[in-house]
Amino acid sequence: MTHYLIISSPLEQFELVTLLPLMFYGLNFSITNSTLFMLLAVAVAIFWISLSFYKNSLIPNNWQLLKELLYKITANMIQDNLGSKGELYFPFIFTLHLILLSCNLLGMIPYSFTVTSHITFTFGLALSIFIAINIIGAQTHGLKFFALFLPRGVPLPIVPLLIAIEFLSYTIKVFTLSIRLFANMTSGHTLLKIIAGFAWTMLSAGGLLAVFHLLPLGLLLILIGLELAIAGLQAYVFTLLTCIYLNDVLDLH
Repeated sequence: MTHYLIISSPLEQFELVTLLPLMFYGLNFSITNSTLFMLLAVAVAIFWISLSFYKNSLIPNNWQLLKELLYKITANMIQDNLGSKGELYFPFIFTLHLILLSCNLLGMIPYSFTVTSHITFTFGLALSIFIAINIIGAQTHGLKFFALFLPRGVPLPIVPLLIAIEFLSYTIKVFTLSIRLFANMTSGHTLLKIIAGFAWTMLSAGGLLAVFHLLPLGLLLILIGLELAIAGLQAYVFTLLTCIYLNDVLDLH
């Protein structure tokens, strides 16, 4: 009898699967695995925060310490980039940091789904933040907000060219913000799947190869630790850039 080893594609883990089809006036509102894990990430974040208040005492428990660590990291980020004016935006920035961290870490669980590995999610989030930041800038400065695209002391002949360049570099922030998170999470998970598949193939082959499968398996464990660090780092970087972009419109940099 011939045995065939079926090797799945490393990109299969990013496939959107419809769990509950919903159509409304020709629009697709179906519940997918992406929707499910996004809601699950929000539930995990709320549950984790609630644990920190469970039997709250003067001596903090482990959940309180973790929450206070994330709180301090976010507070320092806001203080360093926005100063005192950033206190108004702390709830949003802290929530953004917490949800992205939950999505990234939840995606590290085997057979789960990484919401931030899809460009539609990261781009939609980045575009929403970009629009909100511009609304804040326009409300704060009025028509002076457009001075962001025209630095002082620029010679008149090159004003149109400079405005075009500044506008392009300003709008490109949406793409860099979304692609950075999407690319890092996608490439990392793809690499993990490739190494895991390679180790399983060697083990299934039997013989001497089965012994040497420990090499890619050890590499896989190292990469998992690295990917966990990247999951936290990318959530931090996305939030940090949001603070920087917000500060740009508040101070017209």
